[in-house]
Amino acid sequence: MDLLTINDQPGRYPGSYYAANAQANEAEARPAAKGDLRCDVCVVGGGFTGLSSALHLAQRGYDVILLEAQRVGFGASGRNGGQVGQGQRVEQDELEDMVGHDRAQALWQIARQSVDLVRDLSKSDLVHADFHPGIIHADHRARYVKHSHDYVKHLQDKYGYTNIRALDREELRSLVNSPAYHGGSIFEDAGHIDPLQYVLGLGRMAEAAGVRIFERSRVTSLQETSPAVVSTDAARVTADHVVLGCNGYLGKLNGHVAARVMPINNYVVATEPLGPDRQEELIRNNHAVADSKFVVNYFRFSDDHRLLFGGTESYRYKFPDDIAGAVRIPMLEIFPQLSDVRIDHAWGGTLGITMNRMPHFERLRGNILSLSGFSGHGVAMASLAGQIAAEAIAGQAERFDLMASVPTPRFPGGAALRSPLLVLAMLWYSFRDKL
Repeated sequence: MDLLTINDQPGRYPGSYYAANAQANEAEARPAAKGDLRCDVCVVGGGFTGLSSALHLAQRGYDVILLEAQRVGFGASGRNGGQVGQGQRVEQDELEDMVGHDRAQALWQIARQSVDLVRDLSKSDLVHADFHPGIIHADHRARYVKHSHDYVKHLQDKYGYTNIRALDREELRSLVNSPAYHGGSIFEDAGHIDPLQYVLGLGRMAEAAGVRIFERSRVTSLQETSPAVVSTDAARVTADHVVLGCNGYLGKLNGHVAARVMPINNYVVATEPLGPDRQEELIRNNHAVADSKFVVNYFRFSDDHRLLFGGTESYRYKFPDDIAGAVRIPMLEIFPQLSDVRIDHAWGGTLGITMNRMPHFERLRGNILSLSGFSGHGVAMASLAGQIAAEAIAGQAERFDLMASVPTPRFPGGAALRSPLLVLAMLWYSFRDKL
């Protein structure tokens, strides 16, 4: 099984709304790496983590080569729901139990910085994507509302975070015109963005800073020496440092990371344009929404007023034949008034998850860093991960060491058994969501 090719054509973006809107497949492809090459840092992966690493390293004066197996933004970075979530993937009270209050406080500050970074990068003339503020957390069970409201107070009282407020059922219904939710909260300084336009912009920014980007340059081996040697079918790159930003597409490049980061598929649809009035009837103020299900439903509107709805799950790595039909089911559970609406685009993508849902940062050797496992929270955290990787290579490793100090358990049975265990887990959580 090859996740880079099992669902996609080599060298082509998926049939997503984002790719069609950006005319990405028609964009000029970058060359493949060939021959013997030398650099200070070789970055593997052309998504948020890799491009942010390359950009921030180049801005520090490093000579950087980036190798992307397909096209820049081909993977999860260019396919996701575009939600720029506040906080870590794990809520702060759970983090406090996991790592203690002081480290949880520091991790909260890092998460705040990740959203600020996306907002700042989106302002570049080279990034053709606007940051839209506001993410609503919507509880699909009445019994969850108390916890959501307690968590709002916890963030306000213990973290001094004032850009959040609780929503009762009536106010949530006024913001999200769905009968499915009972209350929740709103993070007013989180937001959403077109992820493919954003990641393509990061590529342009990196090249403008001097990064050499090679596409269709799949890494086949990594020699963990000093200097390291990164090989493709046609090139051999010698580098003082290596950054692995592969996330769900790591494959067999490093078994230690693969035992802790599992690829999983998720699916998104884009409706026909609904117009500004109908958009406002469904979701007021152009906020994004994510709900409380374990298999999360997440949705927002595009700049041309299409509902972008993500959710559902599958238990194999081959995408289902009818993605639109599968995602339409939860979409109509949330918005039954959309039964007459046409779906224009439907696509899947592969992300990387961890057992504890926290990112996996690790120094594999003194000169080789791996940053992955963002567990559906990667637009912000993967962008910041690249900045953190650049700091660590430059000798400022405080933020990297903090993230790496969060333990990442191995999946039971490691990489060999993680997939069948995933099937059992997703069946259980899907059943629990329905209870």
